[in-house]
Amino acid sequence: MIQNGRPVDLSGRLEKEIRVYDLLDRLEIEYHRVDHEALATMEACQEVDEILGVPMCKNLFLCNAQKTKFYLLLMPGDKKFKTKDLSQQIGSARLSFAAAEDMERLLDITPGSVSVMGLMNDTEHSVQLLIDEEILLGDYIACHPCINTSSIKLKTEDLLHKFLPVVNHMPINVKL
Repeated sequence: MIQNGRPVDLSGRLEKEIRVYDLLDRLEIEYHRVDHEALATMEACQEVDEILGVPMCKNLFLCNAQKTKFYLLLMPGDKKFKTKDLSQQIGSARLSFAAAEDMERLLDITPGSVSVMGLMNDTEHSVQLLIDEEILLGDYIACHPCINTSSIKLKTEDLLHKFLPVVNHMPINVKL
């Protein structure tokens, strides 16, 4: 069932999830939330997509071959990811999926919970946000609040103009 804003009862919630709600509330960003079983794949998110009325973004945590540059890519869930297409656009050869340890260290999230909300934990600005232009066409964006047992929907405009400036992560727009 879809809820407006944060859970009334925060018991049993992880601190990193609560921090997302705290920041969104502080920024006066309206969001809708649905709680569910852990979702680790885009296929598993389909039921949540229907409840929220917007498809979840596919969030990929990537790095270069030297593991010196990290990227968070937001793209439509039904699009295929081709490394070559992205590598050319950002000038970084040999992109691959980054290690879970780097994801936890830089974004305080675990595999299956990757989300743009994790950028609030990247205080060193080690991760470059990449957004497929198709995502920017939608009025809303859906993602996890740093944990894959809840999903939130917020206005794309609020993400771009309120959330990202505060966490100091301006995106590079790409076309996949």
